Amino acid sequence: MKQHPIGNQRQLAKLIALLITLPINAWADNGWNYQQKNDSLSNETYSLAQSPLPRPGLYDDMMLSIVCREGKLQAVIETEDLIASQGSRFEVEYQIDKQAPVKLPMKTYPDSKRKGYTDEVAKYMAEDLLKGEAVFIKVNTMLRTVLSSSIPLENSALPIKKVLADCGFGENSQKAAYSLSEFEQDFAKLSAGQQQQVLIQLKQIVLDVK
Repeated sequence: MKQHPIGNQRQLAKLIALLITLPINAWADNGWNYQQKNDSLSNETYSLAQSPLPRPGLYDDMMLSIVCREGKLQAVIETEDLIASQGSRFEVEYQIDKQAPVKLPMKTYPDSKRKGYTDEVAKYMAEDLLKGEAVFIKVNTMLRTVLSSSIPLENSALPIKKVLADCGFGENSQKAAYSLSEFEQDFAKLSAGQQQQVLIQLKQIVLDVK
């Protein structure tokens, strides 16, 4: 027995209403987006451009973000699978469209085995993302397996450029001035001899300014 056309229409209307109520993050192709968040532990505000959620079943679950935190740019990879132990280095390879693959080191966060970052080549990677239509990413894990995902770059330019601007890399802006916190972090990485040389030079600069 055939169902009445009105019954079919009612079912279709219910289905559409259900889909409308789904949260945006339930979609696999919800697109790149720009966000400003607050770290509850440090009360720090930071911004990020985040890739869309992966399409289920095609690749490993993986998200890519370009983040501006404390004036520093980071590229961040987050997966559902284990990457490496906390605070450990691992290798990532990304390929924009048909260009040559680029290998780079990343490091997991001190409190995560599934999330890693790089700040050393983050700007280089962000600029690469602005030039393509898709990026294919491979992550070598601690279990000697390879996670992979293809991430579309459609509509990624505006969110990424906003984060670049937040970190002083906008088209019409200059990089923010070297801050005291940045100096302290860089100074701590120097050897005792190098630190002494820097202090001598700083002392001379201060005396000259007086």
